Amino acid sequence: MARDSLENREVSLLDVLDSVLEKGVVLQGDLTISIAGIDLVYADLRVLIASVETLRQAETKTQKEFISNSQISSHPT
Repeated sequence: MARDSLENREVSLLDVLDSVLEKGVVLQGDLTISIAGIDLVYADLRVLIASVETLRQAETKTQKEFISNSQISSHPT
């Protein structure tokens, strides 16, 4: 039932873009250019797409976790 409502729902490009920027997305791929079976160029591609606010929140969360882990490991048991 819920799946039917999602399949029939119209989603605009703006809705998709808003969701991507809010949550962030990472695209990763490999590109190899070769001639006659000889690899000439290899590129490992990684792209991060997110809003500045999303990146700042992730950075803050990472810093808090790092500080928390540092404090735990510095206290002897």
